[in-house]
Amino acid sequence: MIKVNLLPVKKKKAKPLPSFIIATVGVTLAVCVLLAYLVYYFNARLKEKQNLAAENEKTLARLKEQIKAVDDYEKRNATYKQRKEIIEQLGRNKTLPVKVIDQVSALLPPGVWLTSMGLNGLDVSMGCMAFTNTDAVNYVNNLKNSSLFSDVFLQESVQHQVSGFSVYSFKLTFKVKG
Repeated sequence: MIKVNLLPVKKKKAKPLPSFIIATVGVTLAVCVLLAYLVYYFNARLKEKQNLAAENEKTLARLKEQIKAVDDYEKRNATYKQRKEIIEQLGRNKTLPVKVIDQVSALLPPGVWLTSMGLNGLDVSMGCMAFTNTDAVNYVNNLKNSSLFSDVFLQESVQHQVSGFSVYSFKLTFKVKG
């Protein structure tokens, strides 16, 4: 025989989830969302910094080229100034030998004559002959009193016999005031 239960069946109530599990799942989801946002945010900042670094590298390379161009210009400019100064110095000194010879001959007393003269930059060396030693000394003193010459030095004075005449041969050096 069949048995039929006519009594109503009581439904069992589902047990509610414990609140700590709900809180843990909620906090976990919030932390995951926060971490995902932070990863996205810091990746974006990293890309910005990398782009800025690449842009700075390009700017640095361009500036290095410009610095090299400026250095090359400065070297060429220094060379140009040096050459210009040499040319100007040569222009100032081209009349120097004429002035020296003119002054040397103007200061030459009677009885003294030149046998040799050398001009090396601002240094002058001369070989002279005189009838008397006094004439040679007078010529050296004239050169010392000149405003164009300095450091006049009589190196030697030697007496010789030339064709029966007694003459003095002397050498002297001095500097031209620049």
